[in-house]
Amino acid sequence: MSLAPSTPVASTQLAVPDIARPSVDFPPGILLEDVFLKYDPESLEISDDVKQQAQILKKAVEKMFQSSINQSITQKLNFIGLLQCLGISYHFQQEINHTLKQIYNTFTKENIIGEVGDLHSHALLFRLLRQKGYQISSGIFNRFKNEQGNFNETLTSDIQGLCSLYEASHLRTHGDDIMEEACDFSSTQLKSLANQLSASLVAQINHCLRQPINKSVPRFEAKYHISIYEQDSSYNESLLAFAKIDFNILQNLHLKEICNISKWNIKPIESLPHCMQEVFNAIVELCDEIESTTTESGKSSFVVPHFKQAVFNQVKGYMVEAKWCHEGYIPTYDEYKINGILTSCFPLFITSFVGLGEFATEDVLNWISSDPTIIKVVSVIGRVLDDMASHKFEQQRVHVASAVECCMKQYGISQAEAYCFIHNDVEECWKIINEECIKLNDIPKSVIECIVNLARMSEVSYENHQDKYTNSELLKDYIYSLFLDPMHVPQPTPAGEDI
Repeated sequence: MSLAPSTPVASTQLAVPDIARPSVDFPPGILLEDVFLKYDPESLEISDDVKQQAQILKKAVEKMFQSSINQSITQKLNFIGLLQCLGISYHFQQEINHTLKQIYNTFTKENIIGEVGDLHSHALLFRLLRQKGYQISSGIFNRFKNEQGNFNETLTSDIQGLCSLYEASHLRTHGDDIMEEACDFSSTQLKSLANQLSASLVAQINHCLRQPINKSVPRFEAKYHISIYEQDSSYNESLLAFAKIDFNILQNLHLKEICNISKWNIKPIESLPHCMQEVFNAIVELCDEIESTTTESGKSSFVVPHFKQAVFNQVKGYMVEAKWCHEGYIPTYDEYKINGILTSCFPLFITSFVGLGEFATEDVLNWISSDPTIIKVVSVIGRVLDDMASHKFEQQRVHVASAVECCMKQYGISQAEAYCFIHNDVEECWKIINEECIKLNDIPKSVIECIVNLARMSEVSYENHQDKYTNSELLKDYIYSLFLDPMHVPQPTPAGEDI
């Protein structure tokens, strides 16, 4: 990667003036590098016995799809929803796509909504079809309203239905007024049940309210849902075992990747200030590796230039913030968000992730570089959630104004009011994301999922105005669960095919 200046630079070390840099005491890290470095990547290879067991179990789950031909629509939807929650739906995308397409065609052509039945089934149908980009009307929930236009009071004791309705409401788009009502109704009713249910059931309800499926990180959620499914007396042994063993296989794969990254040896560049050396080298090394990785496939000619441009755009965003900080300028909230798309880092992340994927094409990367709406709103979510969690800490030193201060100034409101305003803005961004996921039929779904996952990660990293990214101790449980704590896998007898 050529980032050198156009004119020659003397080989002797440049004199760098002493600069008073604003500083603050950051919380200590959790030294995970030491944890990961103790692993030998070669020792993390999956054994042939484990791979064979996984294949046997996967075939058992495939048979469940084959045996579901004569099942009801509700049973099929429940099975697909379960696979999604257990984190193994990616293995069966072809079967899931085929089943959902059949359900959608039957639903639209033959109006079989009566067969679907209860609130849970309607909500699950709505959520799964919307997630796959199907245009399903929120009007299907009108049957659960009374003559006054409110949701029936008889639903207040339907815990499964209320949870499913709440989950479905997070797939709402602009104009989905009934889903706005559904969100308020379901969340209010679920919160009111807290004193009437067992502690375990209340914990599940609170988890649903805190981390709805459409806003959660799938890998984080898989382990939780596996533990819940294991408590169900009617669980399928093969399905549970496959979910556990697949989680462990992916955990080993991710741990191996992290170990390899942790062992990079980056050479310093003496002509730069020390504070910039590692950053500069990391960029150069990454670019070189991207070029090396994509050369064989013939993609380096367009992947590398897009990556370089994304880096330059990122730096431009930081320079704008530096200028604002130096001048003591507080931009408007709208002005701040435009630049915040770049400083969120998400456009750079997306270019890097997608560029290394098998689905990377010049058309896809050109689309990413065209500043599409979905990347803008995902980036805004990341930027403003970060700001709400970290702005008080950042203002302890000389720092550019955050989204919170910008919002307070533009609208003449208090900090609490700014939080409320920004939270509503985030919800508007999620509606746009849902709309874009339905419209973007020409972009690979894997690319869209990669983009939306960054918004989901933001919801986790900055939940309850906590900056878990800066205070890594708050992420410790997530990291250990995802990378270091495997699940116990029993020795199954993959014979049953009942779901």
